[in-house]
Amino acid sequence: MQMNRRRKIDRGTRPLIKDETTLFDDSYQAELEEQRNKPVECLGMTFPNDEERRKYFLEKLREKMKDPEFRKIEGFPIGSDEDILALSDPPYYTACPNPFLTEFVRHYGRLYDLKATYHREPFAVDVSEGKTDPLYTAHAYHTKVPHKAIMRAILHYTDPGDLVLDGFAGSGMTGVAAQMCGDGDPEFKATVESEWQKAGFDPPVWGARRAILSELSPAATFIAANYNLPFDVHEFERAARRILDELDVELGWMYETTHKDGKTKGRINFTVWSEVFSCPECSKEVVFVTEALNRRTKQVREEFPCPHCGAKLNKDNLDRNFETLADPATRASWKRIKLRPVLINYSLGKTKHEKEPNADDLKLLEKIAVLPLPAEVPTARFPIETMGHGSRLAPKGFTHVHHMFLSRPVQALALLWRKARAHRDLRIRNMLLFFVEQAVWGMSVLARYVPTHYSQVNQYLSGVYYVGSQIVDVSPWYILAGKLDRLLKTFRQYCSVSTNGCTATTSSTVSLGLPANCIDYVFTDPPFGANIPYADLNFLVESWHRVKTDARPEATVDGWKNKDLSDYQALMRRCLVEFHRVLKPGRWLTMVFHNSSNAVWNAIQESLLEAGFVVADVRILDKQQGSYRQVTSTAVK
Repeated sequence: MQMNRRRKIDRGTRPLIKDETTLFDDSYQAELEEQRNKPVECLGMTFPNDEERRKYFLEKLREKMKDPEFRKIEGFPIGSDEDILALSDPPYYTACPNPFLTEFVRHYGRLYDLKATYHREPFAVDVSEGKTDPLYTAHAYHTKVPHKAIMRAILHYTDPGDLVLDGFAGSGMTGVAAQMCGDGDPEFKATVESEWQKAGFDPPVWGARRAILSELSPAATFIAANYNLPFDVHEFERAARRILDELDVELGWMYETTHKDGKTKGRINFTVWSEVFSCPECSKEVVFVTEALNRRTKQVREEFPCPHCGAKLNKDNLDRNFETLADPATRASWKRIKLRPVLINYSLGKTKHEKEPNADDLKLLEKIAVLPLPAEVPTARFPIETMGHGSRLAPKGFTHVHHMFLSRPVQALALLWRKARAHRDLRIRNMLLFFVEQAVWGMSVLARYVPTHYSQVNQYLSGVYYVGSQIVDVSPWYILAGKLDRLLKTFRQYCSVSTNGCTATTSSTVSLGLPANCIDYVFTDPPFGANIPYADLNFLVESWHRVKTDARPEATVDGWKNKDLSDYQALMRRCLVEFHRVLKPGRWLTMVFHNSSNAVWNAIQESLLEAGFVVADVRILDKQQGSYRQVTSTAVK
């Protein structure tokens, strides 16, 4: 969505060649330095360049973090000052409560005027918008509202330049929508204007709005900031391709395998690992994928014979096997479910092949397994006792973050992370981490082997920690090379007419630090009841950033954290009171709601009324594709 602004020289048609001296010549470097040293304006101040702007506000943030009272703000994330500062790009994004929000409002907002005329009827149009837009899919998150659906509401309730607030911002789609109102594509513009005409509305007034995004989760605000803050797409491309190439040079040997001819070297795309069970009749080992997977139909058989005694087996009557390993972080004894590599998918040129691992492949894995755990790999312990999914992880031996990665992918991920964090420019550095972090779940043991799918990229179940009996260990190029191409295409195409039109803060919505009566419109999609444990699910990625969610003020129903419906209602009421305080009188709030429980819906309505809002209308927002939990539950469709 937000990219570098259009330049006089269009480099989008340059050939993508690995040779940097060809692709990024001296003239490009000179232009890049010229761009870096242009004066920039920020909140009414002028700086010699963007780096000086960043240094100034980072120092202000560093000073603020020395104040003990600042760290007592509800929802302040768990992390060191240096790790929080390393992620932040103030005043537009802070991985902690943003102390610059008031200045942002003063600079860009309009004072509330009692005499000003404002009137909008409820947005009486049901909206259907899918999840396949390339901007929407540029980065995954547990739940999202399509930005084109949000754009319709923003266009209806606001004018260009208005301040839009999302206090449960997730991955930042409200910010994307606010800024895209200034640069909607012609086809979408025509669709919206047609809808307006049929509904009897005046034509929408196109023009960018500004957004303030607040979220409790550092993982979420990091995604939101990278979606919404401008960056140099070409410099990002250069850096991303370079680290993938350097990874090939340094660790490419880990992904080599010998072709069936015994001589030619191929590049591994993915390796399938199987859980190893025991037969309940003869107690001998049963390699699940080998025995249960029908290679012809690519389906797992519900029942299959034991290869040793012929007993009829199924997933329910198999006995789980464990193996004792040396913990990669502590070298202490570590008991985990037994896993064995059973299939290698590799490429020779453009042709793909499959084979069973041979002795050389097994020796390679043994060589990698004894390598020391890189310093970049987080070793934090999951909060097993207070997370519902702990009952899925701990019994299988996965209690710490580094347990979630096999020895080969953890080496590759660590090297990518190290190189991304080494980039000198913070904005490009964060975009590189935005890119690399999308492989964290997909290169973990949460990635299932799904042979019926065309690709094995990101084959994990969303919204749950589930380690299956068929695990796919994908190469970093297999998962990231195509992703990079899609990101580049998307971010070149979607350019906002606004620069730095968004600001993000990492804190609880109960205390936003905003002046009263300053916001023109609120659009928000809060957590509803026990649907998704955001803090738990974000723990894996946040551990890599070393800045984690403080889950105490999370608005959720969670028995593992001793939070019931009354706790949820109290938290939501406090958040809605804050929305009411900062929203200009007579202005609107749109809330997206999805829950199968009437009790939760009643709690929301009561909280809205207690906060001072009146429910004026209820409409349908159809996202078209349901999530895993929506499809497999009794949730209202």
